[in-house]
Parts: sequence; C-alpha cells; structure tokens
Amino acid sequence: MATAKKLTDNHLTCAICTEVFTDPATLQCNHTFCKSCLLNYTNTQPEAVQAKSIPCPFCRQQTKVTNPDSPVEEWVSQLKPSHVIQGLIDDFGPGTKAVEEHLCSVCTKQGKTTPATNWCSVCDVVFCEGCLQLHNMMPGLCDHEVAHLSDHTKTKIKVRFMCKIHRDEKVKLFCKDCKQAICTICCSIKHRACKDVDTIESMTPLVKEQLTSKIEKLGINIAATNNIITQRKSKIQDVKSNSQTLKDQVLKTRDTVMRAILRREKQLLGDIDKATDEQLRELEADIQSQEIELQMYQQQYEFTANAVTSNCEMDMYAVYVSMGETSTDNRDTDNRPPAGRVVFTQNPDKLSKAVDELQLGKVEVVHDVSDPKSSPVLHHTIDCKEDGDGKNPRLVDVTVLTVDDIKVTVVTDCNNKRLKTYYTSNFNYFDNQLLLSYYPWQIAKLSESQIAVSVPNSMEIVTVNVTPGPVLLSTIKTSKKYYALAFLSPSQLAAGTWKQSHSVDILDMTGRILRSINTGVIGSPDLIHVSSSNNLLVSERAVKSLVSVTSEGDAVFTYTPTRALSHPWGITTTSTGDILLVDRDSHKVIQLTESGQFVRDVLTQQDGLEYPDGVCLDADGLLYVTSDRYVKIFKFYRR
Repeated sequence: MATAKKLTDNHLTCAICTEVFTDPATLQCNHTFCKSCLLNYTNTQPEAVQAKSIPCPFCRQQTKVTNPDSPVEEWVSQLKPSHVIQGLIDDFGPGTKAVEEHLCSVCTKQGKTTPATNWCSVCDVVFCEGCLQLHNMMPGLCDHEVAHLSDHTKTKIKVRFMCKIHRDEKVKLFCKDCKQAICTICCSIKHRACKDVDTIESMTPLVKEQLTSKIEKLGINIAATNNIITQRKSKIQDVKSNSQTLKDQVLKTRDTVMRAILRREKQLLGDIDKATDEQLRELEADIQSQEIELQMYQQQYEFTANAVTSNCEMDMYAVYVSMGETSTDNRDTDNRPPAGRVVFTQNPDKLSKAVDELQLGKVEVVHDVSDPKSSPVLHHTIDCKEDGDGKNPRLVDVTVLTVDDIKVTVVTDCNNKRLKTYYTSNFNYFDNQLLLSYYPWQIAKLSESQIAVSVPNSMEIVTVNVTPGPVLLSTIKTSKKYYALAFLSPSQLAAGTWKQSHSVDILDMTGRILRSINTGVIGSPDLIHVSSSNNLLVSERAVKSLVSVTSEGDAVFTYTPTRALSHPWGITTTSTGDILLVDRDSHKVIQLTESGQFVRDVLTQQDGLEYPDGVCLDADGLLYVTSDRYVKIFKFYRR
C-alpha cells in the first residue's frame, strides 16, 4: 500500500484507467499509458489503425510504428516507457526497498553477507566499502560512475549516461538534427549525415535552461488548470443548487396551477349551488301557488256539494248563479313550462388537449453571453407604449429585479417622465407607472427591491421601492444635474454630469459630494456602470469612447477602436467580467473582455435592434436591451 501511494504521489498513474502504471509505454508525444489501456484505445480508432499509427488518447498526436505489417498488439508491445518514467518507477517502485537491502555482490560469492553501500553504474554491481576500494584500484574500472545506494540514483545514472543500443557505451554526444542523446558508435554509424552534433557537456546547460523554461510554463499551466478545476467544482455546486432551485420553481408553479384549478372548481361548485337554489325557489313558489288554488277548488267543491244536497232551492240557485259568474277552469294538464335542469357541460377532448398543452414551464440549457460560441435568440418582447403616454417612449435605461420570486423589468421613459415596471404573477401580466417631476435617466440598482433614479433637470435623485409596483420612497436634492448614476456601495453612489471639471462625483446617500474622479477623455458621462471588481465603466457619445477607472480614479483602460464607435451608450457586465457596450447609432451591442479587448458583436440590426439604449443581464443570463419603445429579451444557445 505504501509503495502504491508513493507511485501515485509521484504522478505515476495512467490517465486512462487512473491506476498506477502497469507495463507503461510512452508515445512520441511523451505521454505515457498502460500498454493494455493503450491497446484497447487503439483498437477503437480504426482510422489510426488504417494509418499504421498509434493515436495518443490525450493530445491525438500519431506515433508511427516501426513494423506496420505486424498486429496492433506488437505495435504496442514494442513501446517502452520514457527514461524519466522508468527512472521514477525504479526509484519509487516495489524494488526500491530491495536495493537498500542488497548484499555486496563480491562478498556474496565468497559466502559472506556484507551489506552493500555503493553501486557501479557500468558494472551494474553493488559493493561494500572494502570491495569498492578494490574495484576503484582496477585500471579499467576506476573511471566508472559509482553512486551510494542511499542516493536512490542507480537507475537515473545508468539511463542518463548509457546508450540504449550500445549498452556498454556512454552517451557522450547530442545530435541536434535528430534531437537525440547518442554514443560515439551511434554517431559514426547512424548520424554521419547529421550536420550538428555536440557534446553532452556543452549541451547540458542549454538543455537544462530549456527544461527549466518548460518547467515554468508547465507550472503556469498547472496553476491555470487547477484554477479551472476549482472553478468547475464550484460550477458543479452551482449547477446542483440551480437544479434544486428549478425543481422548487416547478413545484411552486404546480402549486400555482393547482390553486387556479381549485379556484375554478370552487367557482363551478358555486355556480351549481346557485343554479340549484334558483330552481328550488321557483319550484317551491309554484307549489305554494298550486296549494292556494287547491284550497280554493276544495272550498268551491264543498259549497257546490252542499247546495246540491240541500233542500233549500234558494241556496242551490245562488250557487248556480255564482258558477256562471266564476269560471271553474277545468284543467286536465299543467300548461306551465317545465322547470329547467342544471347540467355540467364538458368537452373531454378539449379538456384532454388543454391538459396536454398545459405549460408549467420549459427546461432548457441556456448559455452565458460571455461564451463566444453562443448565439442570441429573441425570447420575449415588452411593448412599453401605454395609453397615457403623450409621446412615443424613449427608454434610456433598463434593469431587472426579483421581488418575492417575481421577476420585474424596470425602465426609464424620459419622453413621458415615467418610471415603468412590468411583471407576470399568477399567469396575469401587470404594468405600473410612476410619474416623476421631470424626465428620468439612469437607474442604479440598490437591492432586489429598491432602485435610485437620476432626474437631472430637477437636480434630483429619487429612490423607489419596487413592490413590484413602483412606490416613491425619497427625493434627494443634488447640487448638479446628474445624468449618469450607478450604485458603488450601500452608502455611496457614482454620478456624472455634463460640462464639469471632474467627470464623476462620488456621493453619499444624502447627495453630498465626497470626492471627484477624473476619467480622462470623458468629461460629460452619459452612463456609468460599476463592475464586479468595483471599477467604473463610463461612456460618452461625444468622444466615442468607453473608459474604465478604479473607484479611486486610477486608469484601467480606454476603449477607442480604430473603427470609431458611433454612439456609445448603455453598459453592463457579465458574471465572468466581460463588458457589454451599446453602440446606439450602429444598432449594436459589443462584447469586450474585462481589460477592454474586443471580442465580438453580440447583437446587431439583424437581431431586430433599432437605436438601442439601455442594456442589462438578469440572474438567469437573459439579456435585456431597450430598442425604440420595446424591451427585447434574448437567450443564448450554443451553435
């Protein structure tokens, strides 16, 4: 177990089976695998077998075989591990302890059990101290490489200096043309045509320097790969958490639908009770009327019967006269319309279809806009033209909040001096408006339920509570006409105005100026966005640039492309730090890296954008862009 752990700790494991190497084989690309794993993989690659080569499972590089007519099994069996791999296996493998416990080879032949202390790399024999002295006194042996067994350098010295072909020859030369370490015999036989052959001693510093540089690059790659692995592990947790959140949303949607069904059920049951009560009242009223008529008929019957049986002719004629004046209405049948019947009408086919088409939601994999391989697809459009609008809306800015699990889209309509909110709840669509003193400009998101909005011409910043309808909380009076506005911290706002000595002021929540920041080429910011690293991103249409500075005013970058921006406007950032910039007059949304390098045009006029202004991303990666009177919402999918 200790040996296996030692091998694993020194990365002597196969990348295919993830176990300690079993009969390792190294390909020309210097990647090593178990022979059995490599054989199984090669047999699954018919194109490589047809090309008479062994493919690397890691980098896909092909290794040409020496005897292509032989079976694949022989191709793999002829491969040997690299010197480094073999050296590590010999150093840390099962035989390591045995080396330390060797007895002197010379003494053993004499029947003695003297522990060995040294090893000759040329003779490949271990000696005790006494026998080593005799070995070193021999003229032909005194220049042999000898190492102490405790140094664990036996295999390293042997492999490093002895020729693989001529095993008794030291490797003294290096062929630069073939990039091989060779002995003098190899040089005179196989490398006579090579033009650049040097000694090992002269090449060692250069090789060491190149390997050191390689180590540095590998160290960088290791750190970067570890970082990616850490990110992926974090992403796994995010995916699992998101999965549970989505399941909770499905269950919540199910409950909402069930509540709607139960409400409909209650309504139908109430309708049945109401219709039944009306029928019962009609029938009971009819019975009461019939009972009165029955009583009258019975009275007339009694009077008439008494008159007929009476001996008084005057009573009989009095009844007879009254019969002539009052009709007896001899009814054999009831001519009144029959009482109605309450029925429950349903269409089984329509009901079945409605259940089949019931949309609780849709499960799909949506990629982030920062993924350069993703493409936008229009998901939804919100028309912000309302009945009370006097002008066509101009939607300067947009943001998205999540209030009590309801996603609320908020826009500033400067033409109609309104802040507008849009959301869906219980399958019903709602829109609300808040009329302001003058035209609103940019929105600063303070929390998931509160925003601040700049109202420049009134020299105000208003705070609004989104419930999800907009409710005015407070009005902050300012000393300047601030257009651009962004949330910097719970106690600070970043605000920009036109034609001032410094571009951006840092305000407290009472509107007091704490400090001012100069943003270089931008003197009159149109819009501001604060990135996740707390840098300020500032755009201005007049200078056609995007500037990034720290919250202390240190320059980060200025984006002024060779092909000038036409009208830089709305700004937002992705979860990975990428920047999305609206270029209004070119009808585009541009993607930049966090350092201000161009990546791609995310949206163009072909995606339906006409003079876009505001832009934002929600927690689900949906991209919201204001265009004319509309908010256009895009999802991103892999091509």
